[in-house]
Amino acid sequence: MIDDIKDITSEAGGLIKEAFGTKFKIEFKTNESNLVTEVDKASEKLITDFVKKKFPSHGVLAEEGGSFNRDSEYLWVIDPIDGTTNFAHGLPIFSVSIGVQKNGETIAGVVYDIMNDIMYSAELGGGAYANSEKISVSKNDKLTRSVLVTGFPYNIAENPENALEKFIALTKVARGMRRLGSAAIDLCYVAKGVFDGFWEVHLHPWDVCAGKLIAEEAGGLVTDFDGNKTDIYSKRFLTSNGLIHNEIVNILKRN
Repeated sequence: MIDDIKDITSEAGGLIKEAFGTKFKIEFKTNESNLVTEVDKASEKLITDFVKKKFPSHGVLAEEGGSFNRDSEYLWVIDPIDGTTNFAHGLPIFSVSIGVQKNGETIAGVVYDIMNDIMYSAELGGGAYANSEKISVSKNDKLTRSVLVTGFPYNIAENPENALEKFIALTKVARGMRRLGSAAIDLCYVAKGVFDGFWEVHLHPWDVCAGKLIAEEAGGLVTDFDGNKTDIYSKRFLTSNGLIHNEIVNILKRN
């Protein structure tokens, strides 16, 4: 199944890359910060049509509403463009993210970093890859030497779960802080050892399903902010190389 996921992810990525930098229709969802473009919808339709044709008994949970058969044994969790705001503003940091679950457990995940042409992938128990290269998390064991990445929810003006205080507290400790605008790419960069850790609040299953598996298969640790095991429906995600995890948990708890 991983080859099928890669193939349709690549096809969707090609559609998105072709549209990048052109004029397309933009709409707003919950507020003016939460965008959806006609390209998001076209990408999602491409993927969901593929699932319906190739795996008619499988279910789909997709960001733009193309969801069906949610109680199926197999569930495809799809973000047709993760990083829509970047895409709409001409910033070349966005991805297609597809995770597949079997009976609630993620068994395969693919994140396509479109503009860098890197396909991150993982199967449960099979390790994580960037294209054909096996990847692993960093070996850094000091938070003061770490580069972290985060993101903010669309309602950041309301400061949910003290997101701004947490950002400030970790920024004061870490070597560097980044915000790329695609949680799926953030998770893959932790998996590859580019970043040492990532956290964010109010994420959705399609943001993290594939990336969570890729990070874990690369040796990373994924929990909630208390250090407890989490699933794709959690609203608080912390991912790290494992070595700096407890230090981050302690700071998140205090702020």
